[in-house]
Amino acid sequence: MCTAATYYTKNHYFGRNLDLEYSYQETVTITPRNYVFSFRKVEEIKNHFAMIGMAYVAEGYPLYYDAINEKGLGMAGLNFPGNADYKDVVEGKNNIAPFEFIPYVLSQCASVEEAKTLLQNINIAKINFSEQLPVSPLHWMIADKEKSITVESVKEGLKVYDNPVGILTNNPTFDIHLFNLNNYMYLSKEQPENHFSKELDLTTYSRGMGAMGLPGDLSSASRFVKAAFTKMNSLSGDSESESISQFFHILGSVYQQRGLVHMGEENYEITIYSSCCNMDQGIYYYTTYENSQITGVDMHKENLDSDSLVSYGLIIGQQIKMQN
Repeated sequence: MCTAATYYTKNHYFGRNLDLEYSYQETVTITPRNYVFSFRKVEEIKNHFAMIGMAYVAEGYPLYYDAINEKGLGMAGLNFPGNADYKDVVEGKNNIAPFEFIPYVLSQCASVEEAKTLLQNINIAKINFSEQLPVSPLHWMIADKEKSITVESVKEGLKVYDNPVGILTNNPTFDIHLFNLNNYMYLSKEQPENHFSKELDLTTYSRGMGAMGLPGDLSSASRFVKAAFTKMNSLSGDSESESISQFFHILGSVYQQRGLVHMGEENYEITIYSSCCNMDQGIYYYTTYENSQITGVDMHKENLDSDSLVSYGLIIGQQIKMQN
């Protein structure tokens, strides 16, 4: 499963954990302004905003898991099994396949408000990329420098939720995740006071007891609560180093270690990569399961007026700096 997050200091950051039991050999991929985006049911887009993100490039097409564009709009797709419901093609609508959704929005929208307008006439259509790559059940978080929304194509239709938390995990639907936070309003970063009984001399015997009851399991509902509490109480300096370090610590609070989620046979779900995008500067940072060193790719160091994809394979081996 997965967790996506936003974090704002002097700059604005967007990223996610990708939790799966296997990798598609994804790469950090830059799509320049003149790469021709072809879509199955709508007209191609020949000139658009440049973007950078994590993608599996299939047949020359970037299947983005998450990305930001040069205007500072970010988007991530997360697993949503059992709830995602894609529709048949609808006449009069912009019918977009799930794998096209991130490129379609990021290629032409500079803000969440522009994305909301675009969404008014979008139908997420049940269209496979290929027989080997059928549709994945997804929902999405879209964020800019000011706000976030969650987009879900469910049986009732396309739902767009304001996301004041700036966090997204997997099931259940986002409205239930948000409502569930009411059950944790007692959590605090401060030490607790004794409200149990005035007749008992109860004491705080450890630091951090204000957060007792904060979920620690790896279910998507629990990860939503823990990531939300962590993110909304996080503090860091405004420097790039402090900001991205804190962002990776937020994602690290819901990191999945090998061996804890058994998927059958010899397969275990792990956090394959964690990403942190500087939405203002167009830099994509990442770590992988076996490489905790932060690696960065700057989209502005490439020719953004090109028409060809630029991809960087992930550095997956551990990078260790010896001091002696």
